Amino acid sequence: MRAADSAARPTKRIVLDDPHSVDNMQEAEVTRVRSLQGFWRWALVAAAAATILLCINQQFSLRFFIGYTQLNTEYFYLLIALMLPFTFLIFPGTSTARLDRIPLYDVALFVLTIGAALVLMSTIRKAAEAGWEFGGAPTHVFIAGLVMWALLMEALRRTGGWSLLLCIFPFTVYPLFAGARWLGPLGGSQSTLEQATAYHVLSGESLLGIPIQAFADTVIGFLVFGTALMLTGAGKFFINLSFSICGTFRGGAAKVCIFASALLGMMSGSIISNVLTAGTMTIPVMKKSGFRASYAAAIEACASTGAVLAPPVMGATAFVIAQFLNVSYAEVALAAIVPAALYYIGLFMQVDAYAARHGLEGIPRSELPSLWQTLKEGWYYAFVIALLVVMLLYFKRESHAPFYATALLLVLNQIFSKDTRWTLGSIVRFLEVNGRTFVELIGILAGCGLLIGAFSMTGVISSLAADLLRLAGDNAFLLLAMCAITSLILGLGLTTTACYIFLAILVAPALEKLGLNRMAVHMFIFYWGMLSSITPPVAIASFAAAGIAGSPAMKTGWESMWVGSIIYFIPFFFVMNPALVLQGPDPYLAALGLLTLAAAGTLCICGGIQGYQVGIGNLRRAGALEWPLRVALVIGGFVLATPGGGINPLSQVQVTSLGLCLLVPTLAIALLLVRRGDGGGQRLARPVV
Repeated sequence: MRAADSAARPTKRIVLDDPHSVDNMQEAEVTRVRSLQGFWRWALVAAAAATILLCINQQFSLRFFIGYTQLNTEYFYLLIALMLPFTFLIFPGTSTARLDRIPLYDVALFVLTIGAALVLMSTIRKAAEAGWEFGGAPTHVFIAGLVMWALLMEALRRTGGWSLLLCIFPFTVYPLFAGARWLGPLGGSQSTLEQATAYHVLSGESLLGIPIQAFADTVIGFLVFGTALMLTGAGKFFINLSFSICGTFRGGAAKVCIFASALLGMMSGSIISNVLTAGTMTIPVMKKSGFRASYAAAIEACASTGAVLAPPVMGATAFVIAQFLNVSYAEVALAAIVPAALYYIGLFMQVDAYAARHGLEGIPRSELPSLWQTLKEGWYYAFVIALLVVMLLYFKRESHAPFYATALLLVLNQIFSKDTRWTLGSIVRFLEVNGRTFVELIGILAGCGLLIGAFSMTGVISSLAADLLRLAGDNAFLLLAMCAITSLILGLGLTTTACYIFLAILVAPALEKLGLNRMAVHMFIFYWGMLSSITPPVAIASFAAAGIAGSPAMKTGWESMWVGSIIYFIPFFFVMNPALVLQGPDPYLAALGLLTLAAAGTLCICGGIQGYQVGIGNLRRAGALEWPLRVALVIGGFVLATPGGGINPLSQVQVTSLGLCLLVPTLAIALLLVRRGDGGGQRLARPVV
């Protein structure tokens, strides 16, 4: 484009709003959630502030309570007393309940929750001394525990829906009839109602178990950091950065979507929130660039889904994984690097091949945000994230890192930003957004904790693992396939975190008994539970993106599976060789080699799926051999990407050799036919961009 033309078109430049501005965040809110007003809004703000201060006090040992040392269990119950009651105010009890006012029965549940939590908190120290979690609790503690149990199930229903409640509730009452003969191999130690209630609410294995511990120790800090990023304008910076870097490439709008969604996902850790914020910016631009509506929505759904796997700030499930494995969050974040890279490499290659086959050009540079101006306005976001990474990986201060990063972010924002400089109103909004997030998470995590407690109480896990191994005939691949299918089915009705907890209890022990690496097993479960978000019939990420794109929901779901098809194989790769999750001897060098092979294989798989092979061209030019070549590319690419050794009977050299034997002749024949079909030498392919 000539300079004169560029100068004459300044108004054509894409102007992007902050996806996390007050207006956009309100549009993205789910309609079934109440927006609290007046007294209740200020109560939520105060509770959120108290929650953050309590977490800071606990993590930094500041001793806010002079002359009194707070037990961890007392701290957990105090958080529950502050946040759980708001579940009944923010989430209406029925789909027909009014959103503009709070009914008296919800106020009654609010007060009842506070009362039950405070009673249990006041007795938890005595309970630990007297062993009440195993029996002998006083009547008033038993009644408070029973009330809390019922309230937790109602909170679970409101935050996660009926499907989550129906999956969790039967298991919470399972100890009451665990000794029944009809349960067969699922039988365990039976408890009375008093024993089960006391164990659920007083022990460190149920309500106060792994999910709440993860929330109290690390999740709060990272949520605070993510919210601070959102409300200081980082969303706009990341999207502008994505457009300025990727916008001119072929299919540039879709590549911007992938890049931006990955960056924004680090802040929210929520798949739906990511779709609703990034999607409102990226989907219209993709449609304008020539992508059909359903395909644009599918790309956004896949890109947003992978964001909860992208370090350094991942979804809440990552913190629960750290608690389950009793390792640092930094180790989980490191383990996620290669799987996340493979996820986005596969998605990027799919989009590139699709754009090349359909001749979709990039966006003119004159219409894109200026890279220099973008970096000039938001350079300090990269600086803050670098501080977070250094504190996580070098200093190993995962509970402190997000608070230091947040403090630095706010200081730099006040000094260098004119548009997003905080006022008193910004602080109130910050606390309100955090409060709503805390409420939803604690409603789900506290209820899911009872699932862990039920199996811990009955001691059925070890026998169940043995039964699963016997059913699979000690075949690791069969057991992994069973686990993947179960994850996918459970993920249709459960949140990613709930699905992970469920399978970490039921299936992970059996996989570990086969000798598979623990981190790889838990990442496998996490990954497959996450993929349910783009898999019909309940592909929530795809459906949310379809609503923005104006495309049919189910068609978008199937498109998402097609776009993300390579993603379904990646979890098996890192279970086969745990170097892909940076485990084992000398994992970094091994991971680099495996990542290179996987990327090369993925390039061929995407070429076969989309019908355009980078370096060769449009496979339609191959005539009658188009589909045989495409199938051979997919098979050969998959073999090349598959790690050898471990549970794979073939060594790495054998697998790689087999993949090359399939791919080299396929690529040679494809190149010859495409050149011939293109008129004798004019190659259709353009450089990878």
